[in-house]
Amino acid sequence: GGGGGSAVQVVSSGPRTPSPHIRNVYLRCISGAKERIWIQTPYFIPDSAVLNALKLALLSGKEVKLMIPCKPDHMFVYSATVYYAAQLLRMGAGIYIYQKGFLHAKGIIMDEEVYCFGTANMDIRSFHLNYEVNAIVYGQEEVGKMCLLYQKDLEDCKELTWQEYNSSNLLNRIKERISRMLSPLL
Repeated sequence: GGGGGSAVQVVSSGPRTPSPHIRNVYLRCISGAKERIWIQTPYFIPDSAVLNALKLALLSGKEVKLMIPCKPDHMFVYSATVYYAAQLLRMGAGIYIYQKGFLHAKGIIMDEEVYCFGTANMDIRSFHLNYEVNAIVYGQEEVGKMCLLYQKDLEDCKELTWQEYNSSNLLNRIKERISRMLSPLL
């Protein structure tokens, strides 16, 4: 980006990296946020550290928004995504279901200070098994642009309410699938 004091850092991780770098960046973003954490991901299957960090952020009054797709390309993984999303929904997160086709954007925006987007889904498989590359971008100007894109995507979303989640037979379908989910690696 032209000036504006932006800095870009590239992180990669995969089965041969000693630690899950991208997951650690997500964790730092979640725990470092002062006001808001906005996430976009086709798959949301966090490990306990990421899930707990998000719950803690909600408990301390931070805004958490999670955007997920509505057209599951893999129903099993999608059930798990909705299951984990609902845990945050119950604690006051905004869950937004993208209506315009599949959601390919993958990343996190922290306040208006930093975003991390790239190939990594927010799921255990991306964190540990796949080769992934994400860019971390710092600087209000660039991050501000990403915030605007996120808000534009929100216009194509339907917000999931707790009533809707609870009253739908979706819950039963998800419970069935979760009970069959023996391994966290899908």
